Amino acid sequence: MTGTLAHLTLAFGLLGNIVSFMVFLAPIPTFYKVYKKKSTEGFQSAPYVVGLFSAMLWIYYALLKTNVLLLITINSVGCFIETLYICFFLFYAPKKARMESLKLIVLLIVVGFGLIVGLTQFFASGVTRGVIVGWICLVFSLCVFVAPLGVLRQVIKTKSVEYMPILLSVALTLSAVMWFFYGLLLGDFNIAIPNVLGFTFGIIQMILYYMYKNKKPISNEKIIEFEAKKYPIGEMEGKRFQETVDHKTIDVVKLTTLISSDILPVVTKLKENGHDAGQVAGEPQAHPNVPNHIIEVTA
Repeated sequence: MTGTLAHLTLAFGLLGNIVSFMVFLAPIPTFYKVYKKKSTEGFQSAPYVVGLFSAMLWIYYALLKTNVLLLITINSVGCFIETLYICFFLFYAPKKARMESLKLIVLLIVVGFGLIVGLTQFFASGVTRGVIVGWICLVFSLCVFVAPLGVLRQVIKTKSVEYMPILLSVALTLSAVMWFFYGLLLGDFNIAIPNVLGFTFGIIQMILYYMYKNKKPISNEKIIEFEAKKYPIGEMEGKRFQETVDHKTIDVVKLTTLISSDILPVVTKLKENGHDAGQVAGEPQAHPNVPNHIIEVTA
């Protein structure tokens, strides 16, 4: 019986590694575009910095445990790949974007991770240290999985799945399943619990995809007209279409999703095509493509 559980744990861990590795490679087409244009354009470094932070956090947690070697292997690969992405981004980014990225790196990697390691080393010991770091990983992973809620709202509102590729949803769901069973068989609920949420959101995304994939998207003009009827003109002015159709929501989602490459491996898409759907009523404007940023979380 014990031997069977050990084999199952190894199998789910290896499958989780494979799926997560594929997710880590997902941004390659994005960086190929950057290389061809010699510019990062509208791309952001946040998903890759968060991915690096996630991988480092899980490696630290794994080093405090004795039976989670497969967490170390995939997150070590993740650290290497995310570091390459960040260096590539910094090389081609304009000065302003480069400075913002460096600030985020210092804040999250140097200060954030440094404080976690320092405080747990000096103020905790033995099993307590592992429990504290485990809870930090768990909470961080849950936050990452909640990020796609913005995109789900956007899909329902516009009746369009343009920003929610089905491959990404399937990958996230499979990843969550693999890491859930890996954590469950190990008896490590810091790994298992966040992936329950990841699996749930993955299923919801797939259901919404099949509900709206053949429906005609609602145009921005109709949404604006609806908002105008719903709110008085004064209120409308205040609300003024924060929905310039949430270009930022898209980035947030991809941000769950390279954490899904790092914290709880959530396997993503391989589709790099986003559009800024914002249009001002009566004055159509052309907008540059807004790239999808993918973030995976490994647990």
